[in-house]
Amino acid sequence: MKSDDDYAIDPTDRIDPTISTASTVSRRGFLRAAAAGTALVAAPWVRRAAAADDNMLYVNTWGGNWEAAARQYLFDPFTKDTGVQIRTVSPISFAKLAAQVRNGTYQFDVTTLGVTDTARANAAQLIEPAHGHLDEHALWSGAIYENGLATHAFANQIAYQKDAFGSGGIRNWSDFWNLKQYPGARSLQRYPTRVLAYALLADGVPPEHLFPYDLDRAFRALDRLKPAIRVWWTEGPQSQQLLRDGEVKAIAIWNDYAKTVKDTSKTPIEIVWNQAVIDKGCWVVAKGTPRAKNAWRLVQHIAGNPAGLARFNAVDGSGPLNPKAFDYMDAATKQNAPTLPEHLQQAVVLDGVKLLPQLDQIASRFDRWMTL
Repeated sequence: MKSDDDYAIDPTDRIDPTISTASTVSRRGFLRAAAAGTALVAAPWVRRAAAADDNMLYVNTWGGNWEAAARQYLFDPFTKDTGVQIRTVSPISFAKLAAQVRNGTYQFDVTTLGVTDTARANAAQLIEPAHGHLDEHALWSGAIYENGLATHAFANQIAYQKDAFGSGGIRNWSDFWNLKQYPGARSLQRYPTRVLAYALLADGVPPEHLFPYDLDRAFRALDRLKPAIRVWWTEGPQSQQLLRDGEVKAIAIWNDYAKTVKDTSKTPIEIVWNQAVIDKGCWVVAKGTPRAKNAWRLVQHIAGNPAGLARFNAVDGSGPLNPKAFDYMDAATKQNAPTLPEHLQQAVVLDGVKLLPQLDQIASRFDRWMTL
């Protein structure tokens, strides 16, 4: 896997599920810069391992609305309860996580990663083990994932112009691939670990047999759709514009961006929750950080703050993985949460562990396929 390849990093994706504007820094908007190897912004408060601060913690964030929401609803309550101050460094970078563990200079102690990068970081021993540092008995099912705490998730789903198809609408990825019954231009994110899931689902692979990927089958399915793909989008606002302007009839898009278009577009937009591909955001602690004790205190505090998580999710456009957080959400916010049980039971959750051995091959093969 390419260490900072846009195709390989799971953005917990996610992960910018924030509502992005031209003046707002978003998590997902950083992915292309990360792919180009852009260095993480170094802050003047960077400390070496030997200079641990008892009342300071450094957290790697996506910046913008994402960071503002995390600070208000997750970080500030922690500081209020513990007295530990939090300073932030952005954007999130897997490469910087790896580099600081190797060289012992820690720009941050805590970060969030998607499921694939969490599995990747754990396999490379870049993160601290969670066992013994979290109150596992108080956590929800599946909370600890590859030594990260999985707290929130977002969906990659189908959206389309409702008036584009006279014979009913698209219901799943097989319909999305069916250009005869549902003709018109398509758009996908240039992000193969997700795109290959769509292709295999379209080809009839059951969700329980999706991981690891059958790459030959997936690329044969992509071959069938390729002529209809007008744009391979790379940033959230771009996907919104494609759908809003009618440049494409159907698109694979993040759930929060789809909702924004539906709520603001003059053209009726339909959103499909069936077979949404879910990615999770996991909080991890950098291996060897001298502030590991406070880092785990923060992660545990986030785990035990369902009200804060709910409010963070409302801004972020993601869904909580702590079921208690739903008690603090209004009905409208719940309906757009990918982790709402009625949505989750129709979805497919990415399996970073099973995909991990394939990541290098996925990235290189997809690069070659794009040039054909």
